[in-house]
Amino acid sequence: MTKVETFRALHRRTAPGDPLVLPGPWDAASARVCVEAGSPALATPSAAVAASLGYEDGQTPADEMFAAVARIVRAVDVPVSADMEGGYGIAPKELVERLLESGAVGCNLEDSEAGVLKDPRAHAEWLAEVRYAAGDQLFVNARVDTFIRGVSAPERAIERAALYVAAGADCVYPIGAPFDVLPLLRSGIQGPVNVHGTVTGDGPSPSALGELGATRITFGPGMQRSAAQALREIAAHLNQGVRP
Repeated sequence: MTKVETFRALHRRTAPGDPLVLPGPWDAASARVCVEAGSPALATPSAAVAASLGYEDGQTPADEMFAAVARIVRAVDVPVSADMEGGYGIAPKELVERLLESGAVGCNLEDSEAGVLKDPRAHAEWLAEVRYAAGDQLFVNARVDTFIRGVSAPERAIERAALYVAAGADCVYPIGAPFDVLPLLRSGIQGPVNVHGTVTGDGPSPSALGELGATRITFGPGMQRSAAQALREIAAHLNQGVRP
C-alpha cells in the first residue's frame, strides 16, 4: 500500500478502547524518536513546530512550515499528517500541491482564524475544494473550534462536523471538547473522530478516550512542551553544577 492508503487503513482498524495514537513531533529528531518507540504514523502540531522554529503559535510563515514538514517526512518511513492551521490563505489547489510535495499524507485544517469562528458553510465549501484538488491522495482532518471559541453546546459542533463530512473531510476534530460529551459527539458525527489527549497523566488514557468515542488521538504541542520542561530542568541542574 502507499503511505496514504496505510494511513487510511490505520483509522479503519481501530476499535473502541484501541484508538490510533498519533504522536506530535516538531522536528526530524523527535519524529525519529517517536517511530523508534513504535508509532505507526505521526501528526505534526503547528504550535510545536512553531516553537522549534522560534515563532509563536499561528505566526509561522507558510514556507517555513512546509519546509519543516518535509524534513520530518524525510526523516521517517511512516505516514505523516501535517497541521496546516487555517491554510495560510493559500488557494486549495496550491495548498494540496505543496502538501504533496512535502510528502505529507494528510492535513489538519482549522475552522477559526484569529480567534474567530469561520462561517461553517463557507468553510465547508473551501474544504470541498481541498478535497476535489486532493482526490484520495490526502487524509483531511477538519478541526471544529467551537469549544475553544466559547461555544459550549455540543450540537453546534455536530452541525459543523456534518457540513465538513459532507464536504469530503475524512475525520473531524472537535478540539477542546469536554471528555464527558465525547459519547454524544461520537453518536452525532459520521466517520472518524479525533480527540485531543494529554501527555502529563492528568487526563483519560488513550484507551479510555477510545472507549468514550475517539477514533484517533493527537496531543497538540503537549509532547514538545513536556520535552522542553525536561530540558529546562536538566539545564538548571547543570547551571548549578549538579548532574541531573
